[in-house]
Amino acid sequence: MSRTAAVPTEPSAAAGWRTASNEERRAGNVRQQRRADSISISSERSNRTARAKRVSEPARHSGLGAHRQPGRATGPHGRPADGRSTGRLARRFAAACAAALTLFTAVPAMALPAGGNISPAADAAATAEYPVVLSIETVTPQLAVPNGTVSITGHVTNSGKSALKGAHAAVRKPVSSKPLQRRSELQGVASRTTPRGDDGTELDSPQYALPELKPGQSLPYTLSVAVSDLGLSESGVYELAVDAWGSTADNPRDRALGIARTFLPFSQGGTEAQPTKVTTLWPLVHAPVLAAQTTADNDQTLPVLRDDSLATEFAPGGRLYELVDTGSKLTGLSWVIDPDLLDAAFAMTGRYRVQKPGSEAAGKPAKDDNTVSHDASPAAEAWLNKLRAAVAKSGNQVIALPYADPDLASIAHNGADLTGMGTALDKAATAGRLTVEGRLSVDTRSDVAWPYQGYLDQQIAGIARQAGSSLVLANGASMPDPESVNYTPTAVRPIGNGQSAVVADDTVSSLFQKDLSSPQDQTEAAQRFLAETFTITHEQPQNQRGLLVMPPREMTAATAKVLAGALQTATDKWLTPVKLDALTEVAPDPKANTAVPSSADYPTQVRATELPADALSGTDKVQRDLDTLMRVLTLPQRVRGPFSAAMVRSLSTEWRTRTTAGDNYRRGVDKYLTELTNAVQVPKKTVVTLAGNTGQLQVSVRNDLTQTVTNLKLRLTSSQPNRLRVGKDEDLVLPASQSVTLRFNAEARNNGPVTMTAQLYTTGPDPRPYGDPQVFRVEVTSVTNGVLYVFAGAAVLLVLAALRFFRQRKRRGGQPHEDGDQPVGDGPATDGPDGAAGAEPDEPDEPQETEEPEEPEEPEASEPDPSGSGSTGGGPAQTPRASSPDGLDRTAGDEKVGP
Repeated sequence: MSRTAAVPTEPSAAAGWRTASNEERRAGNVRQQRRADSISISSERSNRTARAKRVSEPARHSGLGAHRQPGRATGPHGRPADGRSTGRLARRFAAACAAALTLFTAVPAMALPAGGNISPAADAAATAEYPVVLSIETVTPQLAVPNGTVSITGHVTNSGKSALKGAHAAVRKPVSSKPLQRRSELQGVASRTTPRGDDGTELDSPQYALPELKPGQSLPYTLSVAVSDLGLSESGVYELAVDAWGSTADNPRDRALGIARTFLPFSQGGTEAQPTKVTTLWPLVHAPVLAAQTTADNDQTLPVLRDDSLATEFAPGGRLYELVDTGSKLTGLSWVIDPDLLDAAFAMTGRYRVQKPGSEAAGKPAKDDNTVSHDASPAAEAWLNKLRAAVAKSGNQVIALPYADPDLASIAHNGADLTGMGTALDKAATAGRLTVEGRLSVDTRSDVAWPYQGYLDQQIAGIARQAGSSLVLANGASMPDPESVNYTPTAVRPIGNGQSAVVADDTVSSLFQKDLSSPQDQTEAAQRFLAETFTITHEQPQNQRGLLVMPPREMTAATAKVLAGALQTATDKWLTPVKLDALTEVAPDPKANTAVPSSADYPTQVRATELPADALSGTDKVQRDLDTLMRVLTLPQRVRGPFSAAMVRSLSTEWRTRTTAGDNYRRGVDKYLTELTNAVQVPKKTVVTLAGNTGQLQVSVRNDLTQTVTNLKLRLTSSQPNRLRVGKDEDLVLPASQSVTLRFNAEARNNGPVTMTAQLYTTGPDPRPYGDPQVFRVEVTSVTNGVLYVFAGAAVLLVLAALRFFRQRKRRGGQPHEDGDQPVGDGPATDGPDGAAGAEPDEPDEPQETEEPEEPEEPEASEPDPSGSGSTGGGPAQTPRASSPDGLDRTAGDEKVGP
């Protein structure tokens, strides 16, 4: 005889749960039933004990279980197991009375949620009353048909503190022959955690006798049940439950020890419902691996990767390989592809280098000491070929994400005011389309925006519109439908400003958000998917609607296989897979929600993972610095491509879950660009001496790049122009790996130190500072004061000489010389005809004319001009006298100006 595990509520109440007009009544009855469960289970205890005794002891404790052949469950004396015996009627009457009593004493509980916005199924947890945890790991087949058999496998685990006694596992027959007709009813079943009366009636056959399981022990089970024994009366979705019944060593009361639930769609065929059009996104994305650096090898440019993780992912068994392999077996897929991934795969089809661990953030050029060489990857080439064949299948579509999949939500919330963000998104959209079309040789759609996890608000929609996206893929949680809509509207809906949103079903999409690696998770997701989509189709069987399934960006291989299997089961029955373009052609439902929420309604937990404002502003600065570098290069294409791509990669959505890796990537890009920019610079100096009122200051500029730079000028700025003024800016052209010396006219008015700043600028209509400024000190020694000192000294000497001469003449005037013919004077007499004794004395000698000091030569630059192209600042300068040819003060080591 079939025995009731917990007596269900009255048929009229059960029927009320299955009608659209009695949702509230159903919720109330559920609250009543929750209170009645323990009483109804208690009323069955004695009957359970008696039935358990009829199970043979060897079968119960053998550990192998008791498997009965599927068939119509019957009780003793050939009575049917539908409860028509007098004993069963009595038990039902007792349970009904208990339920009625509970109705007057029950505390009000929250009603079950309605509609499609529902949470995943609740996980059963062991308690003292229900110590057994059951799992349903396979249901074969996933879709039941008349006269068929359903096999269920799983595990029974004793999670309590004492051993199980006389326990067995069995399948429960649904509480009613009517299917679950509302999505809210599905949620009601999935949210249960403990055995309940409305889980149905346990079948006498088949049953699986359990041994005396000790705490922590687990045992697999297999149960096969005939579809006819389940009493399924019409096509629809039914609850499928497996429970464990028995007692424990510390509680001899025979009772329900635990339960596991899933869903079983049943199809009799010949349905006239219009199949739902379902579009499934099939994402192929990966965190950026291509670095901004490249390296040359035998005149060949080799790409540099930040790690070699893709080598594993492209190989059989890898995530990306399995995604392509699984997707290639489906039709009507919408492949959502990050173009940067295709570039990385293509780069690996030839020789490439990989940065050594820890070297990425340093931002140094790729060399042998910080990278490792790798040969071409056959797996990468095979993966690209396999992908090309998969996307070329009829009925499929390729959606090209913007290059490197920039994070629209982060930009909208934290960087909308940055001027470079709009430029970056425009470049990413164009590069994305061209890359996908070039690598895969297919037409693509590139006007589709997919914000992180599909969460949408008005700011995100605005940024998407600015980037040229007319279609936005949105999460149903962002745009929930009103409660007045008791069915699932079609996915497409207009949101204004020429944009449309394709809203994914929140419940269906949430089934595939995690890694479905365990058999239990796989079965739970697959059966729930089949149940939800079957119910959606039959809510309005004559109204064909469209459904969007949105798995996560980095869907795992196991999850993809579960989703693919569920799609294949439902295809051509109640679902029709279509590409995104076909879904957008479905007429929007006027009752659907079309209001885009404000940014204040954006989920807090999702916002917490966004790229911060400083990361976006740093990337915006990289864009400006890159534009500046491009102005001076004669071969900008060597740098523009790698850095433009690297800058967009810095904004990738994939950094949401890899915060440290994203920070290192952005830091490495910024430092590498800074190093390239600083390869053209003014060498450091400390002191320059200017000896004179006027002269020339010499400043060198060096180019360590491997290409000529132009469109640059050097400007010297005095901190005290009233004391030291310098000439105008000097333009320059620098060949690769050379330096040039520029000369600036200088005019000093006072002695002492003056701070000078040398700064490179780009030329053109919008000059920008280039590189870091160099600050040095000019020591001014005025020539004018020195000349005054010379003349003053000469005047003093003349006065002293005249005084001495006068005193000598006066002294000698009173004392005649021994030789009266000797002329008066200090010098000796001279021989010769003119110097004969007695001659007239000569007039006193005139003072010797002092030689005028030479004017100082024009000071010249202290460093030579190896290129011969340096400016002379008004004329060629000469090498100073008593100086080395290059004018360097070799002792001080600083540049010296002047003689």
